[in-house]
Amino acid sequence: MERNVEIDKISDGKRYGANDLVKVGCDDCRGCSACCHGMGDSIVLDPMDVYRLEKKLGKTMEEILLAGNVALRVVDGVILPHLKMTEQSDQCSFLNEEGRCSIHDARPGFCRMFPLGRLYEDGTFSYFLQVNECPKENKTKVKVRRWLDTPELGKYEAFTTEWHYYLKEKQNAARESEDDAFRQQISMNILKLFYLLPYDGNTDFYTQFAARMELADTI
Repeated sequence: MERNVEIDKISDGKRYGANDLVKVGCDDCRGCSACCHGMGDSIVLDPMDVYRLEKKLGKTMEEILLAGNVALRVVDGVILPHLKMTEQSDQCSFLNEEGRCSIHDARPGFCRMFPLGRLYEDGTFSYFLQVNECPKENKTKVKVRRWLDTPELGKYEAFTTEWHYYLKEKQNAARESEDDAFRQQISMNILKLFYLLPYDGNTDFYTQFAARMELADTI
């Protein structure tokens, strides 16, 4: 999900790459789960997030939706899934009684980055630090690639770039069209092909994503 804000007003003014050091170390969030509360519907999932969740939980995305951990909403003209907050305490539905993430090893990309964000420019992206988001004090410097805790980071960043610009193209097409049926078709094609069609947890994600992108070009 894109934010329409002036980047220098929410960041330290720097741009970071995977091998840069950034001040985000927070003692493993010990005693704190602030970023897991009150996030509304802002934690939008991408296909890799769905692959990780399905593999972790042993459920399809349809089953995860029915369980109430994830919900759907329109994001810039296209229906996409997002993590759901509980109605009682307005916290992530995957937060356990100890205030820890129950899916930490399969947490979404947005959660892995936080408090970093991505700035997309010229067909690629860089990371930036959101300076007012994490309440932890005395943070330490950590290399970005270590903070993201993502195997094969180069492949993941290439996927992230491809997905962002593909989705943006579809969102623009949906917003600009006055044909309700066409807009709905765009949303349903994306939802069915990249989210509701189950992933094979025993097969490499990137291979499956590439095959789906090829299929997307034909529909």
